[in-house]
Amino acid sequence: MEQQLSDRILNMAESATLAMAAKAREFKAKGIDVISLSLGEPDFKTPKHIQEGAIEAINSEKYFAYPPVNGYADLREAISEKFQKENGLTYSADQIVVSNGAKQSLANIFLSTINPGDEVIVLAPYWVTYTALVELAEGTPVIVSGGIENDFKATAEQIKAAITPKTKALIFSSPCNPTGSVFTKEELEAIADVLRPTDILVISDEIYEHINFSGGHTSFGAIDGMIDRTVTVNGVAKGFAMTGWRVGYIGAPTKVAKACSKIQGQLTSANCSIAQRATYTALTTSLEPTQKMTEEYGRRRELVYGLLSDIPGFKVNMPQGAFYFFPDVSSFFGKSYEGTTISNASDFCLFMLENAHVSLVTGAAFGDPNCLRLSYAASEDDLRTAIASIKEWAAKLS
Repeated sequence: MEQQLSDRILNMAESATLAMAAKAREFKAKGIDVISLSLGEPDFKTPKHIQEGAIEAINSEKYFAYPPVNGYADLREAISEKFQKENGLTYSADQIVVSNGAKQSLANIFLSTINPGDEVIVLAPYWVTYTALVELAEGTPVIVSGGIENDFKATAEQIKAAITPKTKALIFSSPCNPTGSVFTKEELEAIADVLRPTDILVISDEIYEHINFSGGHTSFGAIDGMIDRTVTVNGVAKGFAMTGWRVGYIGAPTKVAKACSKIQGQLTSANCSIAQRATYTALTTSLEPTQKMTEEYGRRRELVYGLLSDIPGFKVNMPQGAFYFFPDVSSFFGKSYEGTTISNASDFCLFMLENAHVSLVTGAAFGDPNCLRLSYAASEDDLRTAIASIKEWAAKLS
């Protein structure tokens, strides 16, 4: 009997970042040296004292049983204190849910709050998973785009124009993946002014908060009157170089937090006990290693901006956070090399993978088909080599 797959999975897009990483691995398996600038993964090791926190938890033999679904109580207290101290957000421990990465946090939120036909405003460019999860929850993404001329930031006026009676939620990230853009306090306050007369739920993805060169991070929930309608999403993957530990968390209105815990209890149950203890160490000790990593990212940002700006045809802005550039490469559309024609950013990225042996991600996956995403979470040598190769091969297109 032929096995039938659900329409749900057949209609779901594959993660473009993971797909490009898989293509790069295929090239490497053939003996071709590929420099990967496609994944949003720190190239640093998890700080030693956080590793030691995990080892101590293992050696104590206290953390081998199932943890509470929403996370250990002391970890949720630590997250609550972190939110208050660093972000000006008042979430009690009961309003915290610890999950298997921020991606699961987002899935929990959408599956808990979105009904079929509900609209979710997604500020673009956006992380690839936002729209996929909205659609998984049978909602409708409504894309509101900010162009490179405004550092890719949608405006309050654009958001106001997109609101309909079906609008249930709004989601954005700041600092942003894929653009590195950071919304200022004034910009967020203008958005809050638009939303106050509504009951729209705001999902504020702040997982890159520590990798910020703008002079300060503003949490949306800290704006006057917004805490009761804001779900703040965060985690330890980016700021603490803990991608493989798979720990994300939210602070949310009580009703939403309980719903997220309920659905997580049926899907995966709690996050790994030892990963939670490592996270507790990360959140209750010095941020000095995080600050040092951010300083290094800042040096690379300056380097990469100069290198990319020197490529004829690349339109580049200076990102204020995260570790990405999102250059506009539309000037290459319609150009060719030895029978290969570049029709869009996807073609451009594939051309660079096959010829320059550099792995990038098309901006189409992030809601902007004119751009590509380049991660500078790589060594300076790799960045110099990769961008030199991109420049060389871009010059061959005519």
